[in-house]
Amino acid sequence: MSTPIPPAIPGAVPQQSSRAVAAVVLGVLGIICCGLLAPVAWYLAGEELKSIDAGRLPENNRGMAQVAKILGIIGTIILGLGLLWIVFFGGMTVLGALAGGHGM
Repeated sequence: MSTPIPPAIPGAVPQQSSRAVAAVVLGVLGIICCGLLAPVAWYLAGEELKSIDAGRLPENNRGMAQVAKILGIIGTIILGLGLLWIVFFGGMTVLGALAGGHGM
């Protein structure tokens, strides 16, 4: 009679880097409500990817860092377009009218 083989103990699940997670959160917030956070997300994600490429962080963080970088880029583009609208395309006039500054 053979003895049953005990079940294998799973190895430690690789953890996501807290910087990558923070960059994703900042990227999402940069797109949804606070555009100034998007460039920060882009920067953090870029630093995370550099660390992965240099071998200082595990490869499993790459996907989260790439998502954060893309969100940061999109949010930065939206921020830039919003600033262009405000400065060059009459956005200040519209915002002034909405705030009640008619000049009367």
